[in-house]
Amino acid sequence: MKISDMILPSVRNVPPSGIRKFFDLVNEMKDAISLSIGEPDFVTPWNIREAGIYSLEKGRTHYSPNSGFFELREEICRYQERKYGLKYNPKDEVIVTVGGSEGIDIALRALAGPGDEVIIPEPCFVAYKPCAVFTGATPVVINLKAENDFRLTPELLQQAITDRTKVLILPFPNNPTGAVMTESDLRKIVDILKDKNIVVISDEIYSELTYEGKHVSIASFPEMKDKTLVINGFSKAFAMTGWRLGYCCGHRDLIAAMYKIHQYAIMCSPTTAQYAGIEALRNSDEDVQEMVREYNRRRRIMVDGYRKAGLECFEPLGAFYVFPCIKSTGLSSSEFSERLLMEEKVAVVPGTAFGECGEGYVRSCYASSMENITEAMQRIQRFVKKYKK
Repeated sequence: MKISDMILPSVRNVPPSGIRKFFDLVNEMKDAISLSIGEPDFVTPWNIREAGIYSLEKGRTHYSPNSGFFELREEICRYQERKYGLKYNPKDEVIVTVGGSEGIDIALRALAGPGDEVIIPEPCFVAYKPCAVFTGATPVVINLKAENDFRLTPELLQQAITDRTKVLILPFPNNPTGAVMTESDLRKIVDILKDKNIVVISDEIYSELTYEGKHVSIASFPEMKDKTLVINGFSKAFAMTGWRLGYCCGHRDLIAAMYKIHQYAIMCSPTTAQYAGIEALRNSDEDVQEMVREYNRRRRIMVDGYRKAGLECFEPLGAFYVFPCIKSTGLSSSEFSERLLMEEKVAVVPGTAFGECGEGYVRSCYASSMENITEAMQRIQRFVKKYKK
């Protein structure tokens, strides 16, 4: 028996993440600067760490309820209401997950299957398409365009909808482009969706990391509240990537369906992380604001650095990524990224890791020290000068 033949084609044929390749390579190189991984360089704020430590000291090391501690779900609901005007019932409209990634997975497993279509705007987070494929559903890709500021337009959405469309993934603020959707942008999307039987999975993990104006959720539109699942978490805003804590808010029937999958596959999120999450939501607004101010400063430096190198660079208004166009170098996204790493020891991610329409772009993460960013920009400018036509 050949074991590889026993593996489902839907799993066997999915390529590995294009991000991890460069992460692994840079770890083997001395003096390399990594702008590749979307992880805050800040340490989790002390009061949050202290809450986790205290929970361990008190011996709180047992399972939590499957959907998360009620106290945490209450804080999630308070947070969503004060930040984004969204009201949820902590009893049956919230589930605590192992990071936002689990939320994406179990939401798609609860909603989509063979014969269904899942609309995915790209470039986007690498997990959406594989998670849809694993359910047996068909991903329908919308290619977002730089001339539209990488926003989802009503025209593009309308063209993608068929009678088989079950789910739209709305990934804003966007990884890798940093694009955001304003209230007026969302209104146009709502006008298309309000009378259709399509569920929106709104991935708002970067909602706190916006630099002009305030984040608006599509769930804040009354017509969309029951048709939207909001996915969020603690990794990006609170610098808690390793704690693996996320959550989903939505209609009780959808949450109940996701609960079943979560209950059997995961059981519950890490207990220590949940106690830390309660503290994060209650008392860490100032820490988040301080990190956002620093990201904003780095954002401007990185955008300016790419433009000084002679590359077109869309200005990101959310998340912590820059997505410059490298077409003028004559290199493909993969060639640019590989040569930059080998010749200048700077790691970025090819745009194609986030969808085929990412060809001609690379992603740089500015969740790195200002010292690293400044040095990396000097190396990139030197590198581009050699290749730019």
